[in-house]
Amino acid sequence: MALHRIFRAVIMGPPGSGKGTVSGRITKTFGLQHISSGDILRANINAKTELGLLMKSCIDQGQLVPDDVMSRLILRDLRAIDQSSWLLDGFPRTVTQAEALDDACSVDTVINLNVPFQTIKQRLTSRWTHLPSGRVYNTDFNPPKVPGLDDVTGEPLVQRDDDTPETVTRRLKAYETQTEPVLEYYRSKGVLETFTGTETNKIWPHIEAFLHRKIPLINQKVA
Repeated sequence: MALHRIFRAVIMGPPGSGKGTVSGRITKTFGLQHISSGDILRANINAKTELGLLMKSCIDQGQLVPDDVMSRLILRDLRAIDQSSWLLDGFPRTVTQAEALDDACSVDTVINLNVPFQTIKQRLTSRWTHLPSGRVYNTDFNPPKVPGLDDVTGEPLVQRDDDTPETVTRRLKAYETQTEPVLEYYRSKGVLETFTGTETNKIWPHIEAFLHRKIPLINQKVA
């Protein structure tokens, strides 16, 4: 009988590519533990841990968090769930981080969401938020009943700074520059699986089918 082996996956994709939605579906369908680098970062900053304080000072000064600090933070959490199957989201973002992850544990699969930048720009710049409640509207597919006003309170909606066209373009460019080499790194290792499309609901069935094939195979390798 096949023994159950731990399955570890990384999900990658530019901001606005639907990573959060896809991650939620993967963890629900396949029972993987979702590890989000953003959540870990916020938790450490809020708890004022040594690494959290270090990161906060980087972020406050508009600097990128150094690779070694980021790697130490994420790998510490991964070691704590050593015997679990997981999906890692938001890390690694550089080749140095990918190498640090490889040194600590083996990654079975890297799922890459390849959504055209034009689609993402449209998606993000159509997003308007009611800041007090956090309610988010999209002028294309989830518009408010009255343009520019929150459905519940009637208060004005705002466009977050990181959703303005200029910021979105800058974020996508930074992702491309920083992360393309990481995709290449995983491609050369033969673990990269790319899913292309403009709608999460159309990409998802392909990811689900792939993982249904992949996870049983992983389990059967150990007999």
